[in-house]
Amino acid sequence: MLKNKHIVLGISGGIAAYKSATLVRLLVKRGAEVQVVMTPSGREFITPVTLSALTGKPVITEFFTANTGQWNSHVDLGLWADAMVIAPATACTIAKMATGVADNMLVTTYLSAKAPVFVAPAMDLDMIAHPSTVRNLRTLRSYGNHIIKPAEGELASHLIGKGRMEEPEEIVRVLERFFSSASDLKGKKVMITAGPTYERIDPVRFIGNFSSGKMGYALADEAAARGAEVTLVSGPVSITPSQPGVKVLNVESAREMHDTCQNLFPDTDIAIMCAAVADYAPAQVATHKIKRENQEVPVIELVKNPDIAASLGKIKRHGQMLVGFALETDNEQANAEDKIRRKNLDMIVLNSLRNPGTCFGTDRNKVSIITLDGACTEYPDKSKTEVAHDIIDAIVSRINK
Repeated sequence: MLKNKHIVLGISGGIAAYKSATLVRLLVKRGAEVQVVMTPSGREFITPVTLSALTGKPVITEFFTANTGQWNSHVDLGLWADAMVIAPATACTIAKMATGVADNMLVTTYLSAKAPVFVAPAMDLDMIAHPSTVRNLRTLRSYGNHIIKPAEGELASHLIGKGRMEEPEEIVRVLERFFSSASDLKGKKVMITAGPTYERIDPVRFIGNFSSGKMGYALADEAAARGAEVTLVSGPVSITPSQPGVKVLNVESAREMHDTCQNLFPDTDIAIMCAAVADYAPAQVATHKIKRENQEVPVIELVKNPDIAASLGKIKRHGQMLVGFALETDNEQANAEDKIRRKNLDMIVLNSLRNPGTCFGTDRNKVSIITLDGACTEYPDKSKTEVAHDIIDAIVSRINK
């Protein structure tokens, strides 16, 4: 899985840098081309000569070469890489990555990277547990970075606890698993709905909800990264996909989303209904702004919007997969299981407004995935990027049954 892959290995200044030589050797043995980028303090723990001998490439530690003045382009490195691995990632480097402090070649390359980034923290147990480090790692996860959790054992301080950089063999396995999954949706056409819908009252007012679209957009990015041809039917949001291959169709109302999905669904392999679609819309839309001066409070008559997931369930053919979302406030699982049967879904993702800090407008979510056969898998509170990975994993697993 790593043959001919371009790997940028970032090494920061921690004692675990001695493991980087083994990591380079394992990557090269598997056919990867490795370019090492070190922080200035990283050179104090392992010499560039050692790493250059293993990679067959000069190690980059500065923005330009002192003797010749040759510029080392972080932009070119970011475009060249198929993956960037930062191992070891010290508390200082993690903080700089999280806050965008681009004062060395490693962090500048990270900020320019278009490829997936894997971060292997290494520090003492008190540092890894400090609220600032916990927050910074959470921030990196929210950006879509992959955190390779540190192991437990004896640390450089001779204390025993969590903070050891994961072993090179396991880091390589993480990369191999990632690249093996990068094509598991190749050839599949995936339609995803995201965001809210706006139901107009007059030219300046609407009925809507607080959906940011983050969950749907994370799903679109994850599916595209795994080889799918993705069409994202999006309500009004202020975000964009990070994967260049995602096709976005912008809609405003529930009826526009319904009609768009009806047109796309017959040619779709997997449909994921993640949008927070308004259940109701005004029966009449005023052509002019409704004025409050010298008028009674208007009464707005509502009519039901079409149920998009249910309408697709009625025309679903053999071989298609239809995934719904259920946002509940009470009787969560019972309501979700009812929706699976009633709407002819294959799977439903359940979340609850009773989980603080998740759902609307946040970067985190806590879900359960329920399948048509009654199986229910609960997941802990995670970033929406990680939740998207879990959901796509569940879809792929069901496809491969």
